[in-house]
Amino acid sequence: MLLNGFGEKVKQIREIQGLSQVRLSELTGIVREQISRIENGQVNPTLETMYKLSVAYDVPLKELLDFEIESKVIKKDYKMRPFVKWAGGKTQILEQLKELMPKDYNTYFEPFVGGGALLFNLKPYKAVIQDSNYELICAYKCFQDEKSYNLLIEEILKHENNHTEAYYLEVREMDRNPKYSTLPIHVIAARMIYLNKACFNGLYRVNSKGYFNVPSGKKQKVKAYDKENFDALYNYFSNNMITVLNGDFSDVLNHAKKGDFVYFDPPYDTYDNNGFTSYTKNSFDRNEQKRLADVFRELDSRGVYVMLSNHNTDFINDIYLGYKINVIQAKRMINSKGTGRGSVEEVIITNY
Repeated sequence: MLLNGFGEKVKQIREIQGLSQVRLSELTGIVREQISRIENGQVNPTLETMYKLSVAYDVPLKELLDFEIESKVIKKDYKMRPFVKWAGGKTQILEQLKELMPKDYNTYFEPFVGGGALLFNLKPYKAVIQDSNYELICAYKCFQDEKSYNLLIEEILKHENNHTEAYYLEVREMDRNPKYSTLPIHVIAARMIYLNKACFNGLYRVNSKGYFNVPSGKKQKVKAYDKENFDALYNYFSNNMITVLNGDFSDVLNHAKKGDFVYFDPPYDTYDNNGFTSYTKNSFDRNEQKRLADVFRELDSRGVYVMLSNHNTDFINDIYLGYKINVIQAKRMINSKGTGRGSVEEVIITNY
């Protein structure tokens, strides 16, 4: 992508200045065939070559490097979807979210990426995604690296082939080992994906010690590896500028600039005690909601476009008073009780 972007810039300036490849060759001392290869993104030019081009064009070197990188992933060919079932997933309201997004922005940020439904639908070529759930982030990182990706597939297939009720419980106990966090990321990621597909209702939940404690889904067979979807995800992550971080949502303040777009999809404020916030051992209570609102306001003051989803509660309306609050109907698909699923009112809050 970098080579193509640079080559297109070289060609664009050459044509604007009315130079042929032969004339540019005379001015730079670079053979015409090499110039052709540079413009077609077929070679990696040296710093000396770039300097010769900038002198011939009489433009600063930084102007040659000032180009947009177009994604080489053809969006229509890669129909990605979340690789895990995740509480609060946005698949059901994607169109409503997209309608309320800014039309133009620079880098896309999603500090509570979760299952990534909106990310995979938008397919931005430049994005920063983050989550406090380390196991989830291990999985995303595997899609960025060919070696880790292949090892991830091997590990998931091993889980599929060995699946039994006893095996599920054995794998579930892995995080009780003090050395668990030091395991390779593909091992941690494969375990998380397998448990997500094999557990009850696809629920990710940990106890106060941070141990995964969801009971088995009592399945005879588990399908955790989806080749078509996994390949699409790998192609997307390895061909675009996607930064994957594990940390606190407030870390976005270290990266987002004016003109960027941040989408917050935190654990929701709850109407009652049936709410679900145990994605990590530290629950997301109302103090955290207030801290998030402070980050929202700080980003707003910087000129960053910000959008946030949450339940339509009086508390949320109060702490985002003054911003645009859009009320929508959504479906809650994951709950430990069947009566806890169904239509609920949500808000999509924007600063624009």
